Formats: sequence, C-alpha cells, structure tokens
Amino acid sequence: MRIRLLPDSPLGWTPYAWLVYLSFYIVVAVVTSKTGADWAINGAGLVVFLVLYFRGFWSHGQGLLRIALALVALGVVLSPFNMGANAFFIYGAAFLGDAARPAVAARWLLAIAAVIALEAWLVPLDIRTWIPGLVFSLLIGGTNIHFGEVRRKDQALLAAWKNAEHFAAVAERERIARDLHDLLGHTLSVIVIKSELASKLADIDPGRAANEIRDVERISRNALAEVRHAIHGYRGERIEQELETGRVALEARGVTLVGDVAPLQVEPAVERALALALREALTNVLRHSRAKQCDVRAEQTAGSIRLIVQDDGVGGGDREGAGLSGMRARLAEIGGTVIRDGSRGTRLELCVPVQQNVRGEVATS
Repeated sequence: MRIRLLPDSPLGWTPYAWLVYLSFYIVVAVVTSKTGADWAINGAGLVVFLVLYFRGFWSHGQGLLRIALALVALGVVLSPFNMGANAFFIYGAAFLGDAARPAVAARWLLAIAAVIALEAWLVPLDIRTWIPGLVFSLLIGGTNIHFGEVRRKDQALLAAWKNAEHFAAVAERERIARDLHDLLGHTLSVIVIKSELASKLADIDPGRAANEIRDVERISRNALAEVRHAIHGYRGERIEQELETGRVALEARGVTLVGDVAPLQVEPAVERALALALREALTNVLRHSRAKQCDVRAEQTAGSIRLIVQDDGVGGGDREGAGLSGMRARLAEIGGTVIRDGSRGTRLELCVPVQQNVRGEVATS
C-alpha cells in the first residue's frame, strides 16, 4: 500500500519546497546538541513537526486550526532549547489562511504574536529567536489570510458557475423533449394511421394504397426536416449558453464580459469543442487573470471559424496548465489550433478549419 504525504491539489510539490525554512532548526540542533537528551528533544520536536505539517494539508476548518495552534505550541516548548524553533510559529501562522474566515484568522494571528512576545518576556528569549518569529509570522500569516479568502471566493464562484451550467442543461433537455414531442407526436400518429390504412388497402385498392404510402413518405421527409431545423437551433445555442453563463460568473467577480457570438453553422462535434474551449478560457480569466474586462468574438468564413477571447489582465507566463493543454488536445481532434499571447493581458485564438459543401452548408474538414 502506497503512503501519500500530500493530497492531490494545485499546490503540487511546493509544500516540500516550503520545508527549506526547517533547515535553520536542524542546523541549530546539530551545532548545539551536546547530550543524548538534547538530541532526543530536538529529534522528537522534528518528528512531531513533520507529522503536524503534512497532516495540515489534509485538514480543513477547525481541524486545520487545531494543527496551526499545535505548531505554535511546539514552538513555545522548543524555543528555549533551540532558537530555530521560531520557524514553527511561522508555519502555524501560515495555516491560518485556510483554517478560518479572515476576521477569525486575524484574531488568532494576533494571539500568536502575543504568545511569542509573552514568552520572549517571561523566559526571556534571545532577540534573534523571537523577533524573526514574530515579524515573519505576522507577514506570512497576513498574506495567507488574504489569499485564503481569495481562494474561497473563487471556489464559490466556480460552484455557482457549475450550478448554472447544470440548471441550463436540465432546461435544455426539457426543451428538447418538449419540442420533439410537439414536432413528432402528431406526425408519428398520422404515419401510423396511414401505414395501417395502406396495409389494409394493399389487396383491395393498390392505387389508393400507393397514394397513402406516398403521403407517409412526404410526411416523414417533412418531419425529418423539422427535426434537423430544431437540432440546428440547439447547436447555435451551445456557445451562447457558455457565453451567458460565463458573463454571470465574471460579472460577479467585477469583470465585464463584452461579446455577442452569433450562432455558428457547424456540426455538433465542432460546436461542442468550441463551447468547451470557451468555457475553459473564461474559467482561466476568472481564476488567474485579475482582469477588468474580457472580450469575446467569433469570425466565420467559408474556410475557418475563429473564436477569440481577450482580457486586460496580468497576462505573461508561457507555462500551460492542464486546462489549456486539454483545450489544445480537444481542438486538435477536429483539426483546430490554439494560439496564446500573454504580452498584453491574455489573448486566446481558437481556430477550426471548415469547408463549403455543394449545397452551401458549412461542414467540418
């Protein structure tokens, strides 16, 4: 059975990198430990810290708050023996951002600062021990409290977006069922009646039976045309649906979405791929861009379709996440490409080739 120290999360390997601050504690322990008791105290402190630290990434809310306070308590106990234990105060303060809402977390952060100052006065501690612990606890703890609230707001907005998508999908299914019932209910009943009549007339009046069969053929062709027209209407709404859902989510975050994409004359697979790509692009704007405005436009010609998403955010960075890589792979399946430019904000250009068939309809190449 494989033991995992960290859960799957966007943090990736960075929690291991943050352990670099523990090196001060280890160096002081190696330099100052003279007896077996010294080694035992420092070693036990290191083990307890590592257990609490990695457990913290699996915890949330009150559980994470208890771990943060336990790290602070560990710092209180060990600081008189090892000046490097002031790092434990900093680790405890860093967990506060995800442990509680900003107001509550800020009060706990001030309490931690008070504990550090009180211990420094009572013990007393070397100024090299408690000043760095106090300053960096306030600095890193305050920063993490801010970004913890930003993450919570992002998660709430994404949850609202997913709910909107779910209800939109339910409404679309109900509309499809209702429209197909309206389109086909009566038509299929007529086809059944005329087919039964043609069967009865086949032996006694072949001419009339043939007329009934021709009526069945005509009615069936009309029904097929109506169904195709209805499905064509749904295709044109998929990108519009993603655009409207994205508009609601972005405006809730203070981002203005400018754009009105007309229905595209494309096959369902192309419509779906572009709609999912648009969803991912708008999600990236919501999560990462810090933009104030996002523009979306579509250009369709006889040879291609281009969907362009441009924001005025921070841009930059050539590193691609899983979302953009998945977008490239999805469009590559239909012969499309993704071009990203982060020089001024972020600009995504999604291009899909199409060709004109003999009847003047647009089809994918």
